[in-house]
Amino acid sequence: MSRSVWMLGAGVLSGVLGVSAAIAQNAPPGNAANGKKLYETTGCSQCHGYVGQGGAAGPKLIDPTPYPAFIVQLRTPRVVMPPYTERVMSDQQVADIYAHVKTFPLPPDPATIPILR
Repeated sequence: MSRSVWMLGAGVLSGVLGVSAAIAQNAPPGNAANGKKLYETTGCSQCHGYVGQGGAAGPKLIDPTPYPAFIVQLRTPRVVMPPYTERVMSDQQVADIYAHVKTFPLPPDPATIPILR
């Protein structure tokens, strides 16, 4: 195979992969205010805490995984979490909850806590 054909193929492939990765990382537009209501009324807060701090029943949601992994875990959970299928929660509702989860404050940098210095 000639070098120019190989270069063209590599360029097309990297462009496709780059666009696919960029699209996969972007969550659909969500309404954080509606997501907060859903988070508090559909059981999310019972296991993950009101500000995503986690607890005995659910992991922390502060600084959440990318949206594709978030929705896979929600739809087909790995452990004891109930599945929130499309019949239970629409894709828009999931996007709203994700928008709310993205508003959770990050914990402070340990270097800024005097007792830890």
